Amino acid sequence: MSSTGYSLRATVVDSLLTAKRPDVPVRVVVRNTAAVILPLAIGILAGHPGIGLGIGAGALDTMFSDQPGPYRQRMTRLLLASLAAGLAALIGFLTGDQLIPILIATAAFGFFGGLLVVFGTDMTRVGMTSMILLVVTAATPRPLNEALGASALIFAGGLLLTLFSVAAWPLQRYRPERHALADVYRGLSMLARQQEHDDADVPALTDAMTTLQHTLLGRHHARGRAMEAFGVLLELAERIRLELVAMAELRANPTIHAMFRGDAARVLGAIADALEVGDSPQQAERALQTLQASENALLGDGGNADGLATHIHALSGQLAAAVRNANWAGSRGELRAAAAETPLPAALRSSSARATLRANLTPHSVAFRHAVRSAITLSATLFVSRELGLPHGYWLPMTAAIVLRPDFAATFNFGLLRVVGTVLGLVLTTALLHITPHDAWAHLALMAVLCMGFRYLATAHYGVAVAALTGTVVILLSFEGVNSSDAVMDRVINTALGSGMALLAYVLWPTWERGRARAALSDMLDAYADYLGALAHPDRRDGRREARTAARTARSNAQASLDRMRAEPGTPAQLLELANALFANGNRLARTAMTLEALIEDHHDLPETVEMCAFVDHAATALHDIATALRAQRAPDRLPDLRGLQRTLATLLNMAEDRQAAELLMRISDRLVDNVNTLAHITGRSHSKSAATV
Repeated sequence: MSSTGYSLRATVVDSLLTAKRPDVPVRVVVRNTAAVILPLAIGILAGHPGIGLGIGAGALDTMFSDQPGPYRQRMTRLLLASLAAGLAALIGFLTGDQLIPILIATAAFGFFGGLLVVFGTDMTRVGMTSMILLVVTAATPRPLNEALGASALIFAGGLLLTLFSVAAWPLQRYRPERHALADVYRGLSMLARQQEHDDADVPALTDAMTTLQHTLLGRHHARGRAMEAFGVLLELAERIRLELVAMAELRANPTIHAMFRGDAARVLGAIADALEVGDSPQQAERALQTLQASENALLGDGGNADGLATHIHALSGQLAAAVRNANWAGSRGELRAAAAETPLPAALRSSSARATLRANLTPHSVAFRHAVRSAITLSATLFVSRELGLPHGYWLPMTAAIVLRPDFAATFNFGLLRVVGTVLGLVLTTALLHITPHDAWAHLALMAVLCMGFRYLATAHYGVAVAALTGTVVILLSFEGVNSSDAVMDRVINTALGSGMALLAYVLWPTWERGRARAALSDMLDAYADYLGALAHPDRRDGRREARTAARTARSNAQASLDRMRAEPGTPAQLLELANALFANGNRLARTAMTLEALIEDHHDLPETVEMCAFVDHAATALHDIATALRAQRAPDRLPDLRGLQRTLATLLNMAEDRQAAELLMRISDRLVDNVNTLAHITGRSHSKSAATV
């Protein structure tokens, strides 16, 4: 899609044709499918297929809550999903034949399920699946005793999937932590192979590093002596990232630079491989020896590295520490010393759930608006299906619950792919059932294949995954006596109508990203300013780490906002141009700040430290002023004369004894002035253009 404007045709084509690489491990696909298929198979053998059907449906409903993470976190998430599924099913069974009570229930589940977006993707899935089960079970109301039994079976299905998910806990302790670390070190290896960065490059390993932070330091992190080694590897990953960025930004001695980065990439890749399988990092040790030999050969005699020497020596030491700690990471090599619990950085701490919900109970909150849309849409679609007497009408509110998202682009894409996938799935399943033997076991085997396809492809291409899911559900319902070839057109119509009503709800009360993009970009600039402010106090190392993490999070939020805005119709070209320019130049500033932090870490006593810190503090203040002006949609006020301050600092640095460090500081300070002044110019230029068009 063009980055300069919205195109409906390009959006449709992109949604249908774009696929990502599947990222679900085969073992997860197999265990999730087993939790769905095995109860049904046992139920058929025992002559009680209804019991197996209920348990399998519960497992299918909670399947997507089986996401990577520490075992404690995974178990908590799955238990919550199972409990929500059982409660929603119970209410649906009991109130499904009473219009007013079921409308009240759909409004309540729609609102609170939608509000769960404030707690992230995992809790959003719990809210969505509970809405789905409510409307599906409402289609077959039952008396109290039967409702209790059926909802208990659905809850049991969630518990079974939970058991399968955490069954390897005693045998594969620390596996999620090792894999999260391996992802980061593999990303660092790829970064090391890059000789330089362009303006579009991210200022940190955002997704992998954020996942690692939550896995190692989050509320559900494991507790064991190996956690000390994991914590050290986390800190080393941050430091290695800083050094690699600093080396690339220097653009010095390309021969030495390329040779050393290649050696470093091999060490980092070998560390990632060792962490992933939990073995001793012997290959990494051999690669480290090669790197150290190159270091001695290139720099041992005081060879000219054009300022790279400091960073090379620092990186070599960090890689050695990483190899050493990789040998201790995991249950096989736990440290003898007891691990002290690592506190969660302030940037990642969340307030209480009650405080978070209270803060979002306002029409200005995106989550609140999504919750209201969900409540109204779920109730409206159920009401329409009942009033029109639509056959298999539960597909209408079910589709709306699945499709409706907090932003327009996701709602449109999911709606389109839902319709296409449903049609494809119904046609495909009808054809497959026609050519397969009319035997329960043959149908069960086909259902297993479709279920595996759905789980494996859901994050790769939603449309294809929906086709597999539709087939899975059709065959599942056939075991309850619903003819698989009946009502194909009814389901297609209900799916299309549900997707259309979800999109209509968004259009009638939208939350356009273009109204929030400035705030997200302003938050990013404020976070970068806080990072600079932390660098102005070199003695506060913990503050630097937390500010860097907060900057990475703010940058990810701004990137997501920019992506959503690009996918919306009616986004002003001028706003999109401003956002792209601010984001790209903000990345340049972040890399400059990371280069400065690497220099601070590598030198215990920088020349003209007091003056340097004062200059950086002025730059942080100017950046805060720019962020405030952007948020208020005005030109920045008169900013400090950073260029004049930099010239004064350069004069002092020219008299410093440590010439190498002084020259590096002059380069960094010069780039920092250029970064801040460019952001000020972009913000002021945007205000001038807006004023000229009024």
